[in-house]
Amino acid sequence: MDIDVDAYLNRIGGSRPARPDIESLRELHVAHLRTVPFENLSIHLGEDIVLEREALVAKIVDARRGGFCYELNGAFGALLSALGYEVTLLQARVYGDEGRLGIPYDHMALRVEAQGGPLLVDVGFGAHSHYPLELENRGEQHDPGGVFRIEDAERGDLRVLKDGEPEYLLDQRPRDLEEFRAGAWYHRTSPESTFTRSLVCSRLTGDGRITLSGSELKTTVGGERTTVELGGRAEILAAYAEHFGIVLDRVPVLKEGSVTE
Repeated sequence: MDIDVDAYLNRIGGSRPARPDIESLRELHVAHLRTVPFENLSIHLGEDIVLEREALVAKIVDARRGGFCYELNGAFGALLSALGYEVTLLQARVYGDEGRLGIPYDHMALRVEAQGGPLLVDVGFGAHSHYPLELENRGEQHDPGGVFRIEDAERGDLRVLKDGEPEYLLDQRPRDLEEFRAGAWYHRTSPESTFTRSLVCSRLTGDGRITLSGSELKTTVGGERTTVELGGRAEILAAYAEHFGIVLDRVPVLKEGSVTE
């Protein structure tokens, strides 16, 4: 698939690397997190989610939107491939309450080959690592987003932990994009999915994170969180535009019985 690499790089404020090296990958990774929000607005706007690379890239680049893991990592993987990186899609199951694992294809992450060994690249897990993690490193990996560790698990899987808590169980077998369709369908339709029960739009900032959950605008700077309750439709739409670059003509609304995070 051919994508407009320059348009994608312009979208995230990145520059075309001279070669597909680890330093350039780190820069692209954090640039993506700071410009493309983790958001599930399509679910609450009644928009379709199309797991095809052209559609994923068009949503991020042309529509200047974000998405959740399948969309963000799917599109970022397409960009990295176009830049010469060797990219493999991986499926993972997310740890939930009381350590219970979610469904297969619960999450999509990327394996990217670079000097020194393979890297775990993930711009689609919300508040995760700011930079790629070393897949074969079993020690503590210190990152601005926390202290991460990758452990060997049963059947060749890997357990990814943040600050001592398990985040997801990673299957190392290569996957194709279409294999994630059932997981994406579950997360946008099931009443058991956290995405149908919550409304979130969030991105990394230079000194913290900013999140819009329903009408609550949460800003975290240096570990200190400030929450502002927005006054109504006009303020909410203005906040999406100002803080996330997302221009909407209507406010996403949770279904009755849902909760905001």
